[in-house]
Amino acid sequence: MKTYTATPSTVEHKWFVVDAEGQVLGRLASEIAKIIRGKHKPVFTPHMDTGDNVIVINAAKVVVTGRKAEQKRYFTHTGYMGHERHTPYAAMLARHPERIIEKAVYGMLPKTTLAREGLRRKLRVYAGAEHPHAAQQPTALTIRTTSE
Repeated sequence: MKTYTATPSTVEHKWFVVDAEGQVLGRLASEIAKIIRGKHKPVFTPHMDTGDNVIVINAAKVVVTGRKAEQKRYFTHTGYMGHERHTPYAAMLARHPERIIEKAVYGMLPKTTLAREGLRRKLRVYAGAEHPHAAQQPTALTIRTTSE
């Protein structure tokens, strides 16, 4: 018996559409990261890009639990000493709702060359219900992550 290793010619990349309306941010991001990485496939190989493309719609309607809506802050640094920028969750949701999901998913991907060069391009996030990827014929994917 030999160990199976996926090759670029044997991997098939699909397209999925995920509706983020009413979904919990962290649970949704972990499922999306799993699909982008390809861990849901039986041909998963850690050093290969075996994942699928994911389109997320309704990013502005994602939900956080607990008091994260008031307490969560996003950190950036300008490059100058002491110039840290902390953006509250509410401000980020109002200005750039797609970045909330992008940051959550990117934080769950490995910090390797594979993730930087290939996996980050597999996620497309849109604040509304419309997306320009109809030509790829994406499959609707239902992720049940609501908190009950």
